[in-house]
Amino acid sequence: MIARKYLYLIALAREKHFGRAAEACHVSASTLSAAIRDIENELGVTIVERGQQFSGLTVEGERVLECARQMAARTEGLHQELAQLQDGLCGRLRLGVIPTALTAVATLTAPFARRHPHVDIEVLSMSTQQILAGLRSFELHGGITYLETATSDLSATPLWRENHVLITPAGGPFERREWVTWQEAAELPLCLLPPNMHNRQTIDSVFATIGHKPQPTLETDSIVSILAHVGAGHWSSIVPRAVLDLIGVPNGIRAYDLREPVVEWATGLLLLNRPQRSPMADALQAEALRLEH
Repeated sequence: MIARKYLYLIALAREKHFGRAAEACHVSASTLSAAIRDIENELGVTIVERGQQFSGLTVEGERVLECARQMAARTEGLHQELAQLQDGLCGRLRLGVIPTALTAVATLTAPFARRHPHVDIEVLSMSTQQILAGLRSFELHGGITYLETATSDLSATPLWRENHVLITPAGGPFERREWVTWQEAAELPLCLLPPNMHNRQTIDSVFATIGHKPQPTLETDSIVSILAHVGAGHWSSIVPRAVLDLIGVPNGIRAYDLREPVVEWATGLLLLNRPQRSPMADALQAEALRLEH
């Protein structure tokens, strides 16, 4: 079992502020500070950089934090194992998902919920880098992102292959066609994800291969916002087909395959490789494998 003071340290590292960390732990700031000093006295090292405000952890503090996160994850896993022996898997599944997969992920979470009715599911919209960081800090049980980002410390289960489609207001110049070239898409007023997002970087690289650099007149990190703006009748956009597979094409919008070139990529479930993975992560991977087949 993990001592509460180490949970306070995890909260402090996450919140990067003594007051917010204390509030998250439902204790006073003085109680949290005393707990951190107790850890330092117990281990004989300084773990927090001293100053008027929280300015980070020392090298020793980062190592203590890593160990604390591992202990917290093992404790959570033990609780899940014991509950599973009695009433089945229960607890809270924390799943980080890239924005372009937020609609498609329901094909995974819905059967998982039916199989494990005592589990609450938290789906968080996150960038690829946030997902990788969340997995390595044990704050996420799993992540849905591009499989090309998987590294040796992560296991990857493919879920679906995707390609891009052009979505544009109905009644436009491509009304009688089934597909559009990337060259033609480049000439439209575009609403796209921001440049720091992986999917946008893929789009930019495709345009670069045909000698174009997209000049979107509107950028947003929300797929829902993209659909709303295209539906308003001024913009077009380029999105993964999986965005539309589950919810369908909204009224007033047409979707066209994008060709010349055709671009495909794999999206899947990433889990942290651990000697003893939590029952929650194991159950998530089992559901992903069923979906894969």
